[in-house]
Formats: sequence, C-alpha cells, structure tokens
Amino acid sequence: MLDSKFILGKVPIGDKTKVADLGCGATGHFVFPLGKLVGKRGVVYAVDILKTVLENINRRARLERFENVRTVWTDLEVFGATKIESGSLDVALLINTLYLSKKRAQILREAARMLKKNGKLLIVEWKSISSPLGPPADERVRVDLLKTAAPKIGLELEEEFSAGEYHYGLIFNKS
Repeated sequence: MLDSKFILGKVPIGDKTKVADLGCGATGHFVFPLGKLVGKRGVVYAVDILKTVLENINRRARLERFENVRTVWTDLEVFGATKIESGSLDVALLINTLYLSKKRAQILREAARMLKKNGKLLIVEWKSISSPLGPPADERVRVDLLKTAAPKIGLELEEEFSAGEYHYGLIFNKS
C-alpha cells in the first residue's frame, strides 16, 4: 500500500546518513530499504515500543546481514526517553505512527529533539477520508493540525505530497 521507494525518495538519504524509523513496525517495511540506502557507513535506527517487533527486526537484520540496523526500544511519547542522541539524526520517519497515539505533540517533540539542524522529518499518515482500510476517521491525524503544531517546535513545512490513495505525506525541516 505504501511505496517505500517513492516515499524514501522524498528526503536526502545516502551513504553515511543517520535515519530513524520511529514506530518501525514488525515487517521493517522502511527499515530494510533504508539499510540499503545508507550504506555501510550509515545507521538505521528501528524504533518501537513493542519488544517483539524489535526482535523480528533484529532476526531479519542478522539473517540478511544488515549490520547498519540498530533496534531501539522506547516510548516515543516521553521526551528524552529514546536512546538516540539529541541533534544526531539526518532524517526521522513517522509513518502510520501518530494515529496510534493521543500524545501526538509529544511524539513530534521527541522526533524533533533527535534531528540535526536542517534535518528532515518525514510524516506519512492516513488521509481524513472514508476508506475501506485504516483506522476509524476519528483516529486519523488531520494534516492541518500537524501544520499548526510543527512550527511551535522548530519544524518548518517543506513539502506536502500524496503518499498513495489513502495516505498523505509531509516533510518538515528542523530550523
């Protein structure tokens, strides 16, 4: 449903890039394509609150010899809890993560904390439309709320795009 190649092509990811997939999910849909993009000298942090998810990612990373993938267990709703240094990431991804929480502003703050100056935050969420897939309409994250909240934590909207039939994408730059 989400084209990882298209979505990842929206942000500058290459050799030596430090990226975190915040709320990576059990399949590593973005983790492993990222692992290829960042090369041997880059790092991909697969971040999740579910330890079983991280065990799956670790198992697959070992099997497929992704030595640049690191798993990080955390609660993204707690500022400073993620064991990733402040100002260290080139890119952070929040893909179908925000709708799962009522503490969306805290998650945004935690993501922004880890980004370098001029780092990119890539958000993909469910469009606020009725659709046969996805969460109920009242759990979806309205794009206008993200656009309003982001500047308050030093994030400037760089691009808005359609990430598929049921998803929108936003790219923010940390000022």
